[in-house]
Amino acid sequence: MSKKISDKDIKVWKNFVTSKDKITPKDDVGNSSVDIDKSSFVIDLHGFGLDQANSFIEKTINDCFEKNVSKINVITGKGLRSKSTEDPYKSSELSILKHSIPDYISSNLDLMKLIKKIDNKNEKNSGSFNIYLKSKNKFR
Repeated sequence: MSKKISDKDIKVWKNFVTSKDKITPKDDVGNSSVDIDKSSFVIDLHGFGLDQANSFIEKTINDCFEKNVSKINVITGKGLRSKSTEDPYKSSELSILKHSIPDYISSNLDLMKLIKKIDNKNEKNSGSFNIYLKSKNKFR
């Protein structure tokens, strides 16, 4: 295959390679932190197992609350490629992140104290949901 690389792609690649921006590996759950001063934050849980995703979402919610982030968009994927539906010993609902993560959050009372609302009714994209956090300033 001898497909010519466009000048635009070469420019984007050179910018990426020479960039000093720090890229956090997805698998590095323990070292992740929210270093932003924004009102919203996006996390992508593609490739995470249930335990990894649960601990990552818990840490992220706590970090975002401390940084006064008001909205977290959680991308879980739709679960279409999940192998758990083939395993009769696993729940096909709860072994898919789009179902298990909101359930995990709802059952964690400490996390629910920080949350105003979990909105997973987004018909346009059923592979994500939003978490709206309470204000840290009003929490006290």
